[in-house]
Amino acid sequence: MPVKFETCQQIEEVSFESSDPKFSVRPDGSLYAEQHVTNLTEPIQFMVTGRDSAGKYIWETTVKLALAGHLLSPPVNQFAGDGIYGGSSHNHYQNPRLITFPRQHQRGSSNGLRRQKRDWVIPPINVPENSRGPFPQVLVRIRSDQDKEIEIRYSITGAGADQPPNDVYIIDPVTGKMSVTKPLDREERASYHLRAHAVDINGNQMEPPIDLYIYVIDMNDNRPEFKNQVYNGSVAEMSKPGTSVMQVTAFDADDSTTANGLVHYRILSQTPHIPIPNMFTINGATGEISTIATGIDREKVSQYTIIVQATDMEGSLNFGLSNTATALISITDINDNPPELDSKTFQGEVPENAVGVVVANLTVRDKDQPHTPNWNAVYRITGGDAMGHFAIRTDEVTNDGKVIVVKPVDYERNDAFTLMVVVSNQAHLASGIPSSPSSSAAVSIKVLDVNEAPVFPSNPKIIRFEEGVPADTTLATFAALDPDRFIQQTIRYSKLSDPANWLKINRTNGRITTTAVLDRESPYMKKNVYEATFLAVDNGSPPATGTGTVQIYLIDVNDNVPVLVPQEALVCERSRHGYPVNITASDLDSEPNAGPYVFELPSYPSSARRNWTISRLNGNYAQLKLRIPYLEAGMYRVPILVSDSGNPPLSNTSVLKVKVCPCDENGDCTVLGAVTVAGLGTGAIITILICIIILLSMVLFFVVWVKRREKERQTKPLLIDPEDDVRDNILKYDEEGGGEEDQDYDLSQLQQPESLDHIMSKPAGVRRVDERPVILESQYPVRPTVPHPGDIGEFIIDGLRAADNDPTAPPYDSLLVFDYEGSGSTAGSVSSLDSSSSGEQDYDYLNDWGPRFKKLADLYGGGGED
Repeated sequence: MPVKFETCQQIEEVSFESSDPKFSVRPDGSLYAEQHVTNLTEPIQFMVTGRDSAGKYIWETTVKLALAGHLLSPPVNQFAGDGIYGGSSHNHYQNPRLITFPRQHQRGSSNGLRRQKRDWVIPPINVPENSRGPFPQVLVRIRSDQDKEIEIRYSITGAGADQPPNDVYIIDPVTGKMSVTKPLDREERASYHLRAHAVDINGNQMEPPIDLYIYVIDMNDNRPEFKNQVYNGSVAEMSKPGTSVMQVTAFDADDSTTANGLVHYRILSQTPHIPIPNMFTINGATGEISTIATGIDREKVSQYTIIVQATDMEGSLNFGLSNTATALISITDINDNPPELDSKTFQGEVPENAVGVVVANLTVRDKDQPHTPNWNAVYRITGGDAMGHFAIRTDEVTNDGKVIVVKPVDYERNDAFTLMVVVSNQAHLASGIPSSPSSSAAVSIKVLDVNEAPVFPSNPKIIRFEEGVPADTTLATFAALDPDRFIQQTIRYSKLSDPANWLKINRTNGRITTTAVLDRESPYMKKNVYEATFLAVDNGSPPATGTGTVQIYLIDVNDNVPVLVPQEALVCERSRHGYPVNITASDLDSEPNAGPYVFELPSYPSSARRNWTISRLNGNYAQLKLRIPYLEAGMYRVPILVSDSGNPPLSNTSVLKVKVCPCDENGDCTVLGAVTVAGLGTGAIITILICIIILLSMVLFFVVWVKRREKERQTKPLLIDPEDDVRDNILKYDEEGGGEEDQDYDLSQLQQPESLDHIMSKPAGVRRVDERPVILESQYPVRPTVPHPGDIGEFIIDGLRAADNDPTAPPYDSLLVFDYEGSGSTAGSVSSLDSSSSGEQDYDYLNDWGPRFKKLADLYGGGGED
């Protein structure tokens, strides 16, 4: 019989293989019996496998054979595509397929090996997903041919049985019927691999385990899902038909090798319908959207909205499930609209000499997308401005052209301009556009006359004169010209800047004359040039002012004598020591009226040539040194005659102060020698040093005294301040009060108590109220041997502070008990004494008490005669 084989991949080279060696399949699909088939009492079933030459694809199907005239089950379903497919039309639920365990080879009679009956090859078990039940549903029945002799128990293992997901499949251990317990979902799990076991009641394995492959048959239970709900794409305007725009993609969770998972795309709607409703098409298999018509114009429609539908079952609207998404297609701009000027002529005016002002505004229209190179205008002046007085700048916001003046225009030369202007885009015009890429217009500009300032023809004006020009000398005429040739105006001149006040100018004709002698050596000269500034003012309305500069170059003349440099020098008293003095000259004049110089010693005084000599080094330098071996230390004034090289030359006698001093072996002047040179003797030097030492000592003593005084002021005053000394002073004390009877005192506190038992009965450790505490005595400060007057006050204050804090010093902060004097007094009150007693009393004994009582004795004793 031929085995019908179909593949959607159109693979031609396919090899077939039979699982039963008694049958083979040839390349054309014909099935042949390789051995004699003697016993067909039961149908024979085996698997046929197809493989492509690359080994990438595998197909399987089940073949069932029976005797001619015997009815078979309904034909085997055929499947094609990627993966493994197979199936049988057995009614799995009402009449489950029987699967028996295969038998091993057994040794028989003396005839040798005898092969037992071979069972069917176990094909895959196909179960549709989303079954409605009832559950459990029987799929197949597992049987061992030993169940007639031995009681067999069946079981299954694997994922879906005793492994997660558990209990999806169960088996009756006695009958061997395997069932599914719930609806299956192919999108969760597409296949199961179980193993069936047969054991006796003692658990002994009676059959080798057999593999059971269960495939979940896909049902169309999932809609296509777009990756995005909104897709964004773009296409340039004026694109040709067939231009790719974008691609949309939808995924279907169902089996992609069946019609359940094959997605087909279509366009449901397009908004807007301009210029036609179907401007785009979509590839039904890939989802690629492309243009199908011409006429895409961004200036009319800037964006299209397309509703795309994805349907499975290969796009069948009757059986397939659908979903939709939105595709937004933006139309990108191209330069298909050249700029157009609003007018062919524009007008403007500008004052002469103005720069940077806007003369005219050129307005333009462009339909392309604003602020892009396709819209941005570029202006060019193609004629009418040979000197480059004008330029056009583009306004970035409005795209208008601003005609501005970049170079001043002169009304007297040209009172009007006509510019030819061309405008185009930054981007080139797209190909195929019939219109011109640019637009042109004429710009008429009128120049306005203004009063211009007078102009000096030569500015600055350079004048050359020898220095020493006397006052009232005319140097030059510095006249200005009025640019306004068509107006007759008068010009007046004045001086603006004249640092040395050497010049004046005639107000009407501009003649410059001197007011003082011009001196090249003046500090107002800079590099032999004197600079002055003048003004020229016309009588226009308003008046205009021009500025001119005069630079006077003064030629040097020999009018300054040379001056010796340096003015002082130091020379050793012995010629063999030290070094000669290098001298030169300074001249305010410049070459050739300055160096080289000539240095000479004058004939008077004669000591100059007798003690000194001058030797020439070069044109500007000479050396002065001692002519004699020894010259006494001191200050010497050496006259030197210096002459310059002018014509005629000028000479000057300068005095060089030379200090002659004793020198050491290195030729350096000693310190004592330097002081001696200053003109002071040894005695004077010693006197000066002693005075300095005395002055420093006085300053030191004064500082110490001030410090001591400040310290005394900060401390507390002494007990007896010098200002409060009682000697030679009369002190007034407070008057005393009355006697005992005039005072209201409670004297009971001074009486001795009747007994001291309350004191004597105190327990040990409690001292008497009037006894000295038995503790360590406090340390009082020790007075220094030779105290300073300022330290006495500090010593007293420290002692007072120590006594206040000493608990052993009386009083002891307690009530002391004094001796009891009795209840009365025999003397009576002293208040009864009368100072005016008439009784005579002899006070002569006061004379015997010494000189201190002499005054008292003179008053009371024997003083009546006095």
